[in-house]
Amino acid sequence: MAAPSRALAPTSVSRFRPPRFGLSGSRLGEPGPDGDALATVDAAYQAGIRFFDTSPTYGESERRLGTALQRRPRSEFLVSTKVAGEDAGASVRASVKRLGLAVDLVFVRDADESAYPVLDELRRRGEIKAIGAASGDWRLLDGLVRDVDLDCVLLAGQYSLLDQSAAPLLDRCLARGISVIVSGILTRPILQSEKSSDPVAIRARRISAVCERYGVSLPQAALAFPVRHAAVASVLIAAASPAEIRADAALVRQPVPATLWRDPELLRLVS
Repeated sequence: MAAPSRALAPTSVSRFRPPRFGLSGSRLGEPGPDGDALATVDAAYQAGIRFFDTSPTYGESERRLGTALQRRPRSEFLVSTKVAGEDAGASVRASVKRLGLAVDLVFVRDADESAYPVLDELRRRGEIKAIGAASGDWRLLDGLVRDVDLDCVLLAGQYSLLDQSAAPLLDRCLARGISVIVSGILTRPILQSEKSSDPVAIRARRISAVCERYGVSLPQAALAFPVRHAAVASVLIAAASPAEIRADAALVRQPVPATLWRDPELLRLVS
């Protein structure tokens, strides 16, 4: 567990730091009536979540998220979305229209560097607060962090209890004052105790056994783990029902004993 145990002190203060936990809108746009999605956003808000991420590619997610949030004080929450298509400016305007809300943070997916000058101008004019890059490839994000004036990155996977391959990216972001947002934390091996011979499933079961000795569930530990690295500002949680987001929010509120992270067996398993 080398990366999180570094307890790195920031060498540069992040200029943009979102709330520690957020609701991913990736499942809010799934086919079906609006009611469940709206109730899920309401439940997240009532649970204290104030960061909401969406995308034009998530079906009806933007529209539903905006409908649910429009009755809330706009100054109380942060909304992020993603650029879809080659015209970044048109994409942002379309997202704002679907949401019925101003957008705080806009992510560019993968390596579409042509969008950054447009978004930088929107940031300079105060139409958005921050620019980010989103990818499931930490090496791609690492290159962008070197070359683009980013406020944050959104990393899907690659920094979790079961995979810390993105630790070099996190260290670079920390040194440059760039906030890291992670998603894809509650994966199948974390949520299900599979009786599988797959090495990842076996390691997940072993980690779970260690966590249980400290009264901590595997999902609870998984949600708490990423923010132990000083670069990680926020963890996004995907949910499609009020019960699901309430359960996840309850896990977030439960403290994890510091002694768990120092457990020798856990240190061997989480690396």
